[in-house]
Amino acid sequence: MGMVMSNWAQQIEEALIEDFSDVPDVKHITQIVVRLMTAAILGGMLGYEREQAGKSAGLRTHMLVSIGAALFVLIPLQTGVTPEAMTRVLQGLVAGVGFLGAGAILKNDAEVQGLTTAAGIWLTAAIGVAAGMGREVTAILSTLLALFILAAVPRFSEWYRNFGSPPPTEQKPPTKKK
Repeated sequence: MGMVMSNWAQQIEEALIEDFSDVPDVKHITQIVVRLMTAAILGGMLGYEREQAGKSAGLRTHMLVSIGAALFVLIPLQTGVTPEAMTRVLQGLVAGVGFLGAGAILKNDAEVQGLTTAAGIWLTAAIGVAAGMGREVTAILSTLLALFILAAVPRFSEWYRNFGSPPPTEQKPPTKKK
């Protein structure tokens, strides 16, 4: 009985070592951590902006989408897939995130809401892909451009809408007659 238990323990140990050997060294662990943390932080930045704007898909949603997208490309890269196989992974990811974004779009009578949120989810996935593939600078620049668009375009649009309109007249409170 002791020999059988010893054999089982050895088999369990070998199975655990094999299952946890997908990361061969500290360099690879560092790459994984940097890529996933980059995806999480950048997704969080976009999610925070959306949350502050009162949108339903906020910080956690964007972080999870970005990390998930990073994982969907990071794992195939670790296994050494061919570029052709990676394009199939990306096609599935883009389509799947498209369905997720579609859930954020609502149509009420003649008004459509949630398009910017859906586009933000889609962009967050793309940023996660960039981070997961080791293109952190591209992911960072894309995030900064997206934040600029989300902050500046509404203000510019408001300014442009009011451009050419007379400035609002200042109404003075009525004076009391003595």
